[in-house]
Amino acid sequence: MDGSPYTPDELRNEALGWSARVEELPIALPPVEPFADDLLPVALRPWISDIAQRMQCPPDYPAVAAMIALASVVGRQIAIRPKARDDWTVVPNLWGAVIGRPALLKTPAIAEPLRMIAALEVLARQDHDQAAKDFEADTLVREALTKDAKARIARAVKEENLGLAQAIAVESLDSPEAPARRRYLTQDSTVEKLGELLRDNPRGILIFRDELVGFLKVLDQEGREGSRAFFLEAWNGTGAFTFDRIGRGTVEIPAACVSIIGAIQPGPLRDYLSAAVAGGAGDDGLVQRFQLAVWPDPSREWVNIDQWPDTAARQAARAVFTRLDSLDPPAIGARQEEGDPVPWLRFDPEAQDAFDGWREELEHRLRDDDLHPALESHLAKFRSLVPSLALLCRLADHPEGGAVDAPSLLRALAWGEYLETHARRVYSPALTPELFSAIELHRRLRDLPEPFTQRDVYRRHWRGLDIRGTKDAIQVLLDFGHIREEETEGPPIGRPSVRYEVHPAIRRAGR
Repeated sequence: MDGSPYTPDELRNEALGWSARVEELPIALPPVEPFADDLLPVALRPWISDIAQRMQCPPDYPAVAAMIALASVVGRQIAIRPKARDDWTVVPNLWGAVIGRPALLKTPAIAEPLRMIAALEVLARQDHDQAAKDFEADTLVREALTKDAKARIARAVKEENLGLAQAIAVESLDSPEAPARRRYLTQDSTVEKLGELLRDNPRGILIFRDELVGFLKVLDQEGREGSRAFFLEAWNGTGAFTFDRIGRGTVEIPAACVSIIGAIQPGPLRDYLSAAVAGGAGDDGLVQRFQLAVWPDPSREWVNIDQWPDTAARQAARAVFTRLDSLDPPAIGARQEEGDPVPWLRFDPEAQDAFDGWREELEHRLRDDDLHPALESHLAKFRSLVPSLALLCRLADHPEGGAVDAPSLLRALAWGEYLETHARRVYSPALTPELFSAIELHRRLRDLPEPFTQRDVYRRHWRGLDIRGTKDAIQVLLDFGHIREEETEGPPIGRPSVRYEVHPAIRRAGR
């Protein structure tokens, strides 16, 4: 028809009782900030850029892994006190997750920065091997001395000099413990074994889990409440923990400090978060402790990059890790007063003013009641995240140490802004499950019979489309005019059968 705003197909849609055009569903995932390399300490930027370029992966992945690796190396060597006078102490301990489809090289992108940790593990193992040999030699000497001590004790007793006998016995029992190996990284450890590792490594240890959802689901299982409580405590990096187990006896951990990094796919993440947000076993703040959770938009372009790694960039990054592995807190201005378990730094005056202003704004946001409780819990933990990142940036960029300055804090605040956009994306599938189910059903409409029933959908076991998900998805698609329902007469004593027709424009689009 001349002058009509509609195409012939759209006019045909109206003639069939449909809307002329299909209303698009809302965009499912909120936008996220792209990663900027100036978030990183200066010495790490060329190294991370080189990794991302050679792997053709989002730079977010290796960057997050690098910061968590850095935090695990620093561990409990030094902390920050974010207030000017208060003794609130934050150990720079971090948990993170990289999120994306299977083909985005998540695991290799994490593994590359963790090579810095692996190199420290090799050196520590070599040192331990030599220390173990020295200890074995000392043990042989002590055994000989013990035989001599027994003879001396016998003579003293015979001479009725019990005081001398007691002194010789005490001296002979005073033997050093076997050397403990410094550990930096573990991938598959029971909680009890992890406790033993932490007992011997009070600075802390890093856990790398290729499939993070498996780690989370194990902690959700009945009977794992103690393990879950342990990890909740170990995130803080400041508290002690005690295991009492038959077989292992009592394992006392003076300082439980665990860093975690892992990868997860969007589908399993959505399923886990949906259960947690709905009040499942995961609704205790554990998942919100993964503050460095990133879900970047992958590039649609790919270029075959086959070049040598940037050796100079890697060596510069390794120098930072090596230096931070053996910090001398007093030499960089850290204080440790009587009763303080960890040496600490504070902000300088300019940084303190900036932090106080940011903290005031954050606290008002958390009290405005506009945030979903899951997202609110996540952002509340930025109270410790921002000081932690500021301290790490200061330590990495300034070997001389000193108070945490404004540039380091501003970089940490930029991290906070960037990570909040990713947090909103991470939680969005769980906060609006009906929309995600509708999007999943929409892309599968052409795989269904015409017309179709709810049973035709949920019996196929598509992700997010169980009985409840199918019902919610159908209601959304009805609201947007993508489908319409029709009732057909059932048997004389049965209920009418509800079937759904798909908008002709959607059917045509699939041809």
